[in-house]
Amino acid sequence: MTIKSVKEFRDQGIRVDLTGPEGNAFCLLGLARTLAKQLDRDVEDIHKRMTSGDYENLITVFEEEFGDLVTLYR
Repeated sequence: MTIKSVKEFRDQGIRVDLTGPEGNAFCLLGLARTLAKQLDRDVEDIHKRMTSGDYENLITVFEEEFGDLVTLYR
């Protein structure tokens, strides 16, 4: 998993501060839905896996699916 600390943060691509409002579960689910549609991935499968556990599971699945496009940091 590539969740970086603020010190390690690099200005690349889409950035999401998990401690801010963009880091809440509903925002991450919305971003995942948007990216999945744009990348022609299975939106419902990704949503189901993201919501099948706790918040840490949600960000783990998000990172697996979109980690090459989005930098998550705390």
